[in-house]
Amino acid sequence: MAFLRFSIVSKLSLKKKGSLALKLLCFTLLVIVFCEFLIYYVVIIQCHWPQVKTETPEGSEQTSESVLKAVFLSDTHLLGEIQGHWLDKLRREWQMERAFQTALWLLQPEVVFILGDIFDEGKWSSSQAWSDDVRRFQNMFRHPAHTELIVIVGNHDIGFHYEMTAFKLKRFSQVFNFTSEKLVTRKGINFVLVNSVAMEGDGCKICRTAEAKLAKLSYRLNCSLLEQSQDQKKCSSVDKLPPSSPILLQHYPLYRRSDSQCTGDDAAPLDKRYDPFTEKYDVLSEEASQKLLWWFQPRLILSGHTHSACEVLHNGKIPEISVPSFSWRNRNNPSFIMGSMTSTDFSLYKCFLPFENTVVAIYCAAGAVLVLLIMAHFQPLLAFPFLYVQRLITKHKAV
Repeated sequence: MAFLRFSIVSKLSLKKKGSLALKLLCFTLLVIVFCEFLIYYVVIIQCHWPQVKTETPEGSEQTSESVLKAVFLSDTHLLGEIQGHWLDKLRREWQMERAFQTALWLLQPEVVFILGDIFDEGKWSSSQAWSDDVRRFQNMFRHPAHTELIVIVGNHDIGFHYEMTAFKLKRFSQVFNFTSEKLVTRKGINFVLVNSVAMEGDGCKICRTAEAKLAKLSYRLNCSLLEQSQDQKKCSSVDKLPPSSPILLQHYPLYRRSDSQCTGDDAAPLDKRYDPFTEKYDVLSEEASQKLLWWFQPRLILSGHTHSACEVLHNGKIPEISVPSFSWRNRNNPSFIMGSMTSTDFSLYKCFLPFENTVVAIYCAAGAVLVLLIMAHFQPLLAFPFLYVQRLITKHKAV
């Protein structure tokens, strides 16, 4: 009789196995789809374009057509063949791809600026490794025709100053159409793209060329800002630009002693916030910083490199925003900056991506739920042999 009961229970358990396996599979797939796809929509859909409340020189309000929607991100650090573990590549590059593609679909920016350190090993990668890294980047950061992608060079792309060569700079420029000390004008807004690695100030050939281009560009911008009655002869031969104070975009931040004045959830950790910065390594030199401020008098500066957020006022009036890293590899809470910009004003908004520890916590919680479901299902079967033995002993004693 006991054997018959055991046989019946076994048959019932076999019938339920298929149903249980299907339920567990569906639950697992739902968790994966949420953590790898849907969570990016849930988080980024909460971001919004900031409003710009300014007036044009004529006194009329800005129209939507005059507002440029720009996204700024930094330090993607695509891993290379030397130091890049395949699992690290798979996880962090998937995170950046999904974040970028989701942001494009939800926010529809007109232009995206990446503020350097696109690659982690561009400074020493071989031609084959470089081609592979470029292919992966172009796949991850693919974009529709109506969105423009503009990339600025960083020290990991071409090396620090002592590693930088004309070959590495040319290789980067050919792929990303980046020209050192380049001016980009969109909707009457002047963006100055600076190769901050070349701002060493030691008179090297690349540095001399870069500074000469910057000085020439500064002269052109300043002439464009002058009133018609001022220095007409001096600027008569200069091709005029839109009369808008420029926005400076570069990889290195301008000189500051440390991140001690930086605040916020994505600022540098407290144990590193007071570490002094090294000129020409962590930040530009004080001399190079003053040159850029004097040449351009920018209304805004955006930089990367430190992987952490910071807001600094230079000369008491010129704001600089350090954009944190876009990758989970460099921080748990990556983000990007959304900017609504006109020729006279701007407004910025920080959009956070999903936190890596949140995704890990969801996976751990889902794993615990799976274990509990499996244990709850098989507990009667696991307990049956012990119950069978107990009944036999009870019968033996009764006899």
